[in-house]
Parts: sequence; structure tokens; C-alpha cells
Amino acid sequence: MSTNSNLSKLWKTEDWLACWLGFIIIAIGIVAVLTKAFDFSAVKFATWAIGEDAPKAVGLGKQLGAWPFWVKTLRTLLVLGVLFSIGVKLQGEKLKDYVPAFLVLFAIAFVVRLVSAEFTLNRYLEWAFWALLIGLLISNTVGVPKWLKPAIRTEFYIKTGLVIMGFSVLFSNIAKFGLYGLGIAWIVTPIVIIFMWWFGTKVLKMDNKPLVITMAAATSVCGTSAAIATGAAAKCKKDDLSIAISISIIFTILMMVFEPMIIRACGMNALMGGSLIGGTVDSTGAVVLAGSALGPEAEQAAVLVKSIQNILIGFIAFFVALFFATRVDKTPGTRVGAGEIWNRFPKFIIGFFVASLVASFIVAPLAGGAEVKAINSVLDQYKNWCFVLAFTSIGLDTNFKSLFKQMQGGKVLWLYVVGQLFNIALTLFAVWFLLSGVVFDVPVLDLYK
Repeated sequence: MSTNSNLSKLWKTEDWLACWLGFIIIAIGIVAVLTKAFDFSAVKFATWAIGEDAPKAVGLGKQLGAWPFWVKTLRTLLVLGVLFSIGVKLQGEKLKDYVPAFLVLFAIAFVVRLVSAEFTLNRYLEWAFWALLIGLLISNTVGVPKWLKPAIRTEFYIKTGLVIMGFSVLFSNIAKFGLYGLGIAWIVTPIVIIFMWWFGTKVLKMDNKPLVITMAAATSVCGTSAAIATGAAAKCKKDDLSIAISISIIFTILMMVFEPMIIRACGMNALMGGSLIGGTVDSTGAVVLAGSALGPEAEQAAVLVKSIQNILIGFIAFFVALFFATRVDKTPGTRVGAGEIWNRFPKFIIGFFVASLVASFIVAPLAGGAEVKAINSVLDQYKNWCFVLAFTSIGLDTNFKSLFKQMQGGKVLWLYVVGQLFNIALTLFAVWFLLSGVVFDVPVLDLYK
């Protein structure tokens, strides 16, 4: 392959474009916060309620009637619309098809964020569930019109969001929780992946190996984000990726609601309970909500464990690409070179790591933790908008009939349930071993302030 052809991939392939778009948003966010020259914040929905009896909630009319709210909405639409349109154009698609479709997709995502911010709904279910649900309702009732399909680009939105998310994954979190977090997040996770691979391929005898490894990563690391990264490395089919994400979201909701209740009923202390939640609940947002149900100490422990676990995304994607290239998909008698492994490796993971390194070793030391936190508060909303566009796209692109066909007689569901139970049991043992005080000293509370 020619050098020019290789170079053109840097601006013509989805993975690399996700990196550039993510970097642009990160760069503008850094400049906006550090110079304070302009406002770059995306629109964020405050918790609202129809009545006035909900604490910390504003009236819906008051929120929608505020001029700054619509200014931020327009800014969010323009930033994401322009950047994704450029990305789509560089991939050879027609803007006349994409732009109107994106405007409608953004409108649906706007409704999703609005609905999910309602006081009662917001207490129990995060926006990812509502994005998936509303998308599913449309696709399985009135159907998705052909003209809307050019905007349904689940992986492009999630990959860009993951690059932005990389800025929030600070390596300093490892130092904060030390060997405790590493033991819970980094030792348990690979064991769970290996167990689920064995259970899926040997016990359940599933032939769809990319789906098995994608489910394993989604279960053991952080749901959707890990599923996208690992699925790309294993060349998982789009439909298989959708089912892995859908199952992960459904069970994440159940665990987010019931796990804190069970932990409290068992009398587990906040530090151990939060760490268990951080190691087992898939979505980072759900981890925060579930941890907060047990108090601020549990919330901080849960976030630290999940943040340390999130760092594994890139490493797992690399090893999955290596494993599938050299073992699973290798043709007998052929030799797999570094080129094939590089081709399989999800390039947006490079963007994830670069963003993390920039935040950890450049911005944080030079600007300080407070400024990094301020930058992340801006970037977090753009990441969430990328993800809500992606989750809505998943719903719009999923049909219940095809979903049931992909269940392979219930094997996919069994793979997740058994794998998640094993994950919970192993994480619980690690939490007890490291944080109960029986074997090691319990870390002091100052670590979580």
C-alpha cells in the first residue's frame, strides 16, 4: 500500500476522524477555561419538576424560558453539527443527506435529555436508558424514515465521545487509591474477561467469538465504552455490538437501583460498598448515582475504582486486537505481522490515551487540579451529547425482531448473567481482601476529600 494511501487514512477513516474531532473540542475547551476569553460550555439540563415540591428542582417553564439556555443549545448544535458534518464529508458522504438528518437526530436527543432531567425520572434512571428507550419506540412503532438513516452513526459519536472522555481519565487516580484500586480494578477485570471467554466459547459453545469478547469487555470494564473499543478490535458486527450494548444498559439500570439496597442491607461499610459498585456497575454515570446512594465516601470510592478501571480500555483493545489477529482469525500456515495487528487496533484509543496523557502530565501540572476540573466540567457535557446521540442511534437502529434472533437461544443472556455474577463475586472478594482491614490497613478518609 502506498504512503499516500496510508496518510489519507488519517483524515478519511472514522477512527482517526474521531480523534481529530475530539482533540478540537478538548483544545477549545482548554483555551476557553484557561483564558476565560469566551464561553464554550454545552447546554446542560437542570433537574426540573412541574410542581415546586421537588428539592433542588426548577420549573420547566423557567428553564426553557431562559435565554442563556437556548444560546448554549444553539452553541452545542453548531459545534457538534459542524464537526460531525466535516467528518462525514471527509469520509465521502453527502452533506445534503447528513445535515437535515442530524438536525432531527439532535432534536430527538434534546427531547431525551429533557425527559431524563425530570425530577422523579432522574432519581432512578440516567439519560442513556431514555435515549435507548425513545429510539426503540420510534424504530419499533412508526419506523425510522430512510432520510434519517444517514445521521445514525453510533460508533462515530461514541468514538469521539471516548476521545473527549480520555481527558477526564487522570493517571493521578492510581496514586489516590494506590494498590487498593489497582487490585480491585486491574486484577479482577482480566480474570473476568478470560472466564467469560471460556464460558462463552467452551461451555455455551458460541461460534460468534467477536460477540463473546465484546460482551466480556462490556461486563467487566465499563459497558458501552469498552464494548465499542473491544468490538472494533475484534471486528464485531454492528448488530452484535447493538445487542451487547443493549443488554449492558438494561442490567446496568437494574444494578444501579438494587445493588446499593443490597449493600446497605448487608451492613457493608461505605468504603467497601462504593468500591464494589465501582468495580461492577458498568456505566460511569450509573456508578456515580449508585455510589451517591450510599453517601459521599462511597461515591468517591466508586468513582476512583471506575476511573482506574477505565484506563484499561485501551490496553484491553490492544490485547484483543493482538489475540484475534494471531489466534482467532489467523489462517493456518500464514504469519501475522505487526501490520495486521495495527490495522485491527482501534485508532481512536490512541486519541483516548493522548487526551489522558495531556490532562495528566501537561495540563494538570501547569494549570492545577482546579483548572482541570473546570475544563472537565465543560468537556463532560460534550462527551455526554456525543453519547446521547449514540444511544439514540442505537435505539433507532435496533428492531426487537432482529434483537431476539441474535439472542442465540438465550446464550447471549446467559453469558452476561453468569459473567456478571462471577464479576460481582470476584470483586466482592477483592474488596473484602483489600479494604476490610483483616489483611491490609484501611486507607484513611482524607484520600476521598
